[in-house]
Amino acid sequence: MTGDGGRRDGLDEQAVLLVAGLADLALSTLGSALGTIRGLLRRSDAAQLAADAERDLMARGRLALDRYAAVPPAHLEILAQHVLARRAGDGD
Repeated sequence: MTGDGGRRDGLDEQAVLLVAGLADLALSTLGSALGTIRGLLRRSDAAQLAADAERDLMARGRLALDRYAAVPPAHLEILAQHVLARRAGDGD
């Protein structure tokens, strides 16, 4: 019986250590992020920086939607369009 209790205490201790480690990691990451945000707010070009960030996020969103939402055209359809474009260019 003593062996089971010791193993249980070891698992409890491991769980507590894991939770404490995760909490410490989260707090240090949050502190670092807040320091970065404070530094960005002190910049004189904060408005331009925000506009650039907005454009970047919109471009990233557009790429994500294009990648996941749109159905790509059929390969043979693209080839056929290229052939038609070349024939139209040769006919001029």
